[in-house]
Amino acid sequence: MPFPTYAETVLATDASTVHAACTEADLTSTNALPLHEHATSVWWLPDVDAVARISPGEMRADLERTISVTRWLVDHGFPATAPLPVDQPIAVNDSQVTFWRYYRPPSPLPAAELTAAALGQMLRRLHDLPAPDVQLPVYRPLAGLGDLLTADTTLPAVDRDWLQSRRVELLEEYAGIESALGVGFIHGDAYPGNVLWHDTHALLGDWDEVALGPRELDLVNTHQGARVGRSAAVRRRFTEAYGWDMTTWPGFGVLREIRDLHTLGSFIRRAERGDQVASDELTHRISTLKAGDISAAWHIC
Repeated sequence: MPFPTYAETVLATDASTVHAACTEADLTSTNALPLHEHATSVWWLPDVDAVARISPGEMRADLERTISVTRWLVDHGFPATAPLPVDQPIAVNDSQVTFWRYYRPPSPLPAAELTAAALGQMLRRLHDLPAPDVQLPVYRPLAGLGDLLTADTTLPAVDRDWLQSRRVELLEEYAGIESALGVGFIHGDAYPGNVLWHDTHALLGDWDEVALGPRELDLVNTHQGARVGRSAAVRRRFTEAYGWDMTTWPGFGVLREIRDLHTLGSFIRRAERGDQVASDELTHRISTLKAGDISAAWHIC
């Protein structure tokens, strides 16, 4: 009998985690189906019109804050994805599980330009809000990557050392940046991939990195997406909708490269779990970064 593949092993583990969390939350998981697996695993629970998100166990405090912030946002009329009214997160072995309302996407999905415009409008609205009545951390760029590199056992030492050195250099440059938009309540991981559509309405999801920080951090990710094929037209619609062009701001290059490094985190985690596709992409991304190639194409995988 052949050994299970990486994907089969992850699927079986995640299915067990979802069923255990649903049992504790008194939710039906009989027909649960996987939707997405990257930094987190997302499962659809069709019997209760919800999704379950599986996150690393060390994220419990972040997830508690995420639940509180999104409930506050929904109560204030902001189009954030809504957590289910259950006690959460729920710990299952070395994971934390949260439950969210499921938003059935329209078919076909809106054009990329419309999604980018919707994101720009939502971020403009978010940045005009007061901070919620929740204790928010100060945004710490590349903190998670630093922890991963310290514990990493899969990267070649020369790559790990280069990333650690470049991370320190970028953080020194970040400390000298003067924000044009000011410091305030930020999403922390805003980009078009975190926009969900429900009928004709856009919502903003994935609030795990919500914090206090320079508002430019919420804008740079969409521009950095040129790496994975996000067109100039899409980025222009985003800029127009938000109402300010951050690419003309002196700190843009530093934040863009910080985002470049930030994207490596999920690939390092996947590579450590034996995902060869992620490992190959990680190698490619690091090689282009070391070469100083800011326009090299990266792959979504």
